[in-house]
Amino acid sequence: MPTSRDIRRQFIDYFAQRCGHTFVPSSPVVPHEDPTLLFTNAGMVQFKDVFLATGSRPYNRAVNSQKCIRAGGKHNDLEDVGKDTYHHTFFEMLGNWSFGDYFKKEAIGWAWDLLTNVWGLPKDRLYVTVFAGDQNDGVPADDEAAQLWVTVTDLDPSHVSRWGRKDNFWEMADTGPCGPNSEIHIDLTPDGSGASLVNRDDPRVVELWNLVFIQFNRNTDGTLTPLPAKHVDTGLGFERICSVLQNAGSNYNTDVFTPIFTAIADVTGTRPYGSDLQDSVDVAYRVIADHIRCLTFAITDAVLPSNEGRGYVLRRILRRAVRHGWQTMSVREPFLYRLVPAVVDVMGDAFPDLQSDPERVIDLVKEEEASFFRTLGRGIALFDQAASKPGPQINAQDAFMLHDTYGFPLDLTQIMAEERGLTIDVEGFNTLMDEARELARNTGGHSGLSAALLETVQKSSLPPTQFLGYDQAETKLETFCLLYRLSDNGSELADQVQIGEQIAVVVGKTPFYAEAGGQVGDTGVIENENGAVLKVRNTVKIGEVYFHLAVVESGTWRSVRAEETNRFVKLALRIDQNRRLNIMANHTATHMMNRALRCHVGPSVDQRGSLVDPDKTRFDFSHGTAMTEEQIELVEKTVNVEIAADLPVFHGNAPQEEAVKINGLRAVFGERYPPTVRIVSIGVAIEHLLQDPQQPQWQEHSVEFCGGTHLTRTGRAERFVIVSEEAVAKGVRRLTAVTGRAAEQATDEADRLQADLSALRDNEPGNLAAQIRQLSNKLSTKVIPARSRSALREALTELQKSIKTQQKQATAVAAGAVVDMARQLADQAGGNLIVAALENADAQSLRTAMDVIRKKRPDAAMLLATVSGNKVAFVASVPDDLIKQGLKAGDWVRQAAQGTGGGVRVSSDLKETRLTGAREEHLEGNGLGEDPTGSDHRVG
Repeated sequence: MPTSRDIRRQFIDYFAQRCGHTFVPSSPVVPHEDPTLLFTNAGMVQFKDVFLATGSRPYNRAVNSQKCIRAGGKHNDLEDVGKDTYHHTFFEMLGNWSFGDYFKKEAIGWAWDLLTNVWGLPKDRLYVTVFAGDQNDGVPADDEAAQLWVTVTDLDPSHVSRWGRKDNFWEMADTGPCGPNSEIHIDLTPDGSGASLVNRDDPRVVELWNLVFIQFNRNTDGTLTPLPAKHVDTGLGFERICSVLQNAGSNYNTDVFTPIFTAIADVTGTRPYGSDLQDSVDVAYRVIADHIRCLTFAITDAVLPSNEGRGYVLRRILRRAVRHGWQTMSVREPFLYRLVPAVVDVMGDAFPDLQSDPERVIDLVKEEEASFFRTLGRGIALFDQAASKPGPQINAQDAFMLHDTYGFPLDLTQIMAEERGLTIDVEGFNTLMDEARELARNTGGHSGLSAALLETVQKSSLPPTQFLGYDQAETKLETFCLLYRLSDNGSELADQVQIGEQIAVVVGKTPFYAEAGGQVGDTGVIENENGAVLKVRNTVKIGEVYFHLAVVESGTWRSVRAEETNRFVKLALRIDQNRRLNIMANHTATHMMNRALRCHVGPSVDQRGSLVDPDKTRFDFSHGTAMTEEQIELVEKTVNVEIAADLPVFHGNAPQEEAVKINGLRAVFGERYPPTVRIVSIGVAIEHLLQDPQQPQWQEHSVEFCGGTHLTRTGRAERFVIVSEEAVAKGVRRLTAVTGRAAEQATDEADRLQADLSALRDNEPGNLAAQIRQLSNKLSTKVIPARSRSALREALTELQKSIKTQQKQATAVAAGAVVDMARQLADQAGGNLIVAALENADAQSLRTAMDVIRKKRPDAAMLLATVSGNKVAFVASVPDDLIKQGLKAGDWVRQAAQGTGGGVRVSSDLKETRLTGAREEHLEGNGLGEDPTGSDHRVG
């Protein structure tokens, strides 16, 4: 019996050795260059540009095993996982492709030969479906494929059936390459009676292989356009063919899953997997095994659990698995992370990326699990309460609370409800949680402009644009000039455009860099021989065609088509050179920073995204914790040393298979590079790198694949400063830095703030609070070095602590002095009336003074006052004997306060009255209070 490793290798060898195909490694599960897809859902995704005629390969036949995820968007198998034997969120797709080479005859013949002659599947158990045609699309039935199945192979003609668009017209997404397909099914019924079960979603008759004949492109308006060349895209489910060839009866009974089941049993202490479709423990086994595979591959390929897009899908998958572990297997602590090594052991030889940093995957899964476990028990208790309420439906409010408070995605609540025979008020839930629902179903997307320009490229057969911008900032040429008018409905070729119109311009050659690889597009002007001007606001690229997004600033502009050589127009194209210079400085600094991060943060640091514009470089990289102050300083210092060294910056092209051998070379994770790549090297010539690629010293230089524009020497960057370091996702940090004049300005601004801070230390403590707040606000808004910001914040915090300590000490000293003054007043006063003003007293010490005097002279009436800034405070106390004689504290203070504009508040014991007045317009209180019984008052 062949192992899964054997089966994978036999497929690849068949097409590579017998049929002349090139083996192409799997692309990541995230289609970085295709925003129309949430995940890579088929083997063809990495070749989509070939099918669209916007890209090419040095081969016209390919074979591979592609890692795929179908858990969101158009193709979503998430809800079926665990219920049957053959659905998965993550799976492998074995595939072979023809790019304008062979077509239906060869694809059908080879598939039949491999299945029946190499693998020995019984011919009488195989059934085939073909496309029956679709009048709405205007696509006829695929009679050619139907005929080939009975002429190229010895398939029984009665085993060929015809089906509609839903079953036999393959589309990767709402737009893009598509065409009729022919599916191969196998009858696994005991007696071979499964003919009527083809395409009935019955586990006894399973689809194995889908042969797609790509002939069309689905446009944004739903119409179909024939592609420039016909292609073949086939997909054979790896897990399914393993099940058949191992006679397992289920995908989950193969050696693809059994080692993971063993790990689940060991980790959870659950009894072994029993392969029962109805048993809840076996359902949990299937869900957990499938989901940990999906999580391991997705996180390895840089998808992180989050609240939106791909990350939200991953979070849902993880929480579904955790819930099965908690409820079915009684696991009360994180456990999924302990299954990651089993996935790596099973799949690591076929997909080496899994072996690169499994600890990172383990840590991220564990952290995400722990977060959900904190609320899982309470969430399940709430669900039990909601499910026990009368009626067949869980109400929207309970479903919303499970989502919002306990992190239960709606589909998880639905599954739990279904297990109890209940439904969910989904419409009500959507009303309460529309925003979260939008995130959950988010399939990504690209702008209407990009879609419109893509359609323009597909329909117009535009020639590729020659880019001159590596060496030229300005060029003059005679060329065709196509003007596309832009609107909300797309783009259309315009014979003539008017001043003020928004247009996209296509010419034969250009110095304008098109937005790509994190670097923004160039801006500038295009001028014709009559002096008319187009203001270019951005430059984008679709395939190999550059579009200059511009506004007509002056003059007359007309389209001149490429075939009208006698009408070619003379143009001058000039980029904004100062802006480009800033971009180049920031981009070259990004490369130096990338190397410095590996030196001082760790060799496992990988780029996770970047933005290079005229103002800054923003660099995302894989790292689990915040950088230390020392690491930031070392990275800054390393880059500035290379700038001071004024190293030459080299660039050149090389075959990819040679370039990847260069020791220390860096490439963007998940990026697909062409057969010929551009290398940017700082300090060492490209030819030297290629002559001896394994030299250890190359690791001391920045060497990267990069299509962007760069300085000729590092010294032109002048200076490099990191202005912020922050987290953007779990396991991903972001550095923002500036160069040149911006770096100098950031440093100068930090010096000014430091001077402001130093000046604060000389001020009186009473005036500092507002000034500290102002300085803190400046720290939050000014662009300054990150290390300076940290040091200034620390100094401000220490200053605030020092001020508070001084204030407490001053208050204590002042209170002691006031008490001494009060004692002197009590000792020196003659008679039973004491009136005095006390200096440096606050409200509390004024009351303390009154208490001191009253203890010494309980027979005396007193009125004490103090002045603090613009405020005047009074306290008064009258003993009972004097009250009876008509002296009331309230009246006394009221008259004393008339000159200050103050108010009177009666104290809670109605024994004393306080009054606080204010000079000029400052008032503190506006009510007068008096004890109607005539008791003592304190007035303030």
